[in-house]
Amino acid sequence: MKKISYAEFGGPEVLQLVEAEQPHAGPGQLRIAVRAAGVNPADWRIREGQILGAHPVELPAGVGLDAAGVVDEIGEGVEGIEIGDRVFGEGTDTYAEFTVLSAWARIPEGLPFEEAAGYPSVVETALRIIREVGVQPGQTLLVSGASGGVGSAVLQIAHARGITVIGTAGATNQDYLRGLGALATTYHEGWVERVRHLGRVDAALDLSGSGVVRELVELTGDPCRVVSIADLGAPQWGVRFSGVAGSVPDALAEAVDLISRGRLYIPVEKSYPLSEAAAAHTDSRTGHTRGRRVLVV
Repeated sequence: MKKISYAEFGGPEVLQLVEAEQPHAGPGQLRIAVRAAGVNPADWRIREGQILGAHPVELPAGVGLDAAGVVDEIGEGVEGIEIGDRVFGEGTDTYAEFTVLSAWARIPEGLPFEEAAGYPSVVETALRIIREVGVQPGQTLLVSGASGGVGSAVLQIAHARGITVIGTAGATNQDYLRGLGALATTYHEGWVERVRHLGRVDAALDLSGSGVVRELVELTGDPCRVVSIADLGAPQWGVRFSGVAGSVPDALAEAVDLISRGRLYIPVEKSYPLSEAAAAHTDSRTGHTRGRRVLVV
């Protein structure tokens, strides 16, 4: 089979399309024929060697956490699933023609593989950081860098829970944020005052790592009311850096429920063939994404 691999840490140029042996499902696992794989910022952070503490890597290594596809091998002890089922979930080395999933759910009716691949890690992350930041219904949550995949999920989940959301993003994404139920403003000069004009901030999330943690602490008045998933220097301000996943099966179950009820939709901004994984990483690293980027296999 074909898969994306790298033999050294570095820029996107280290990614290579190689021939590899097919993996097999172990106990409690599924193997799928991959139809699409989600591209996450964690993928290129791991490739660059940024977060080895949370994600140890043995080189050469594959890439990717999220995928959607068709079940073609079922591991021992797995029940309630059949060969040929359409599933999405989280595993390892998902930038490949076949991958093994350790957590999965059936894809909701009518959801294409390409879109389904964009949900697993994103929804888990969104649910986790909303919980960790402690924001409650009736309060206001500020989301810095709100137009990407995690931001899109946070805005919709928070809105569904009765939380007012203020989102910052580029000028071209203001209407997109408003369409997801958020109060929107740009992150350019003067953004702190513009946020203050929109209302009191009870909690804040840093999703872009653009060096705004100090300002988020200032707006909330308490570093314990701020969580970052993108700024490795956040702890110097007393802010939690959230990088350890919670229960992926629970997150997938909630994602299926929200998607099925029309309460959650994350668009695919751009899809790439497997051979263009390097270009997908380059684009992901620049930010400014509206929704998700995915690889189509």
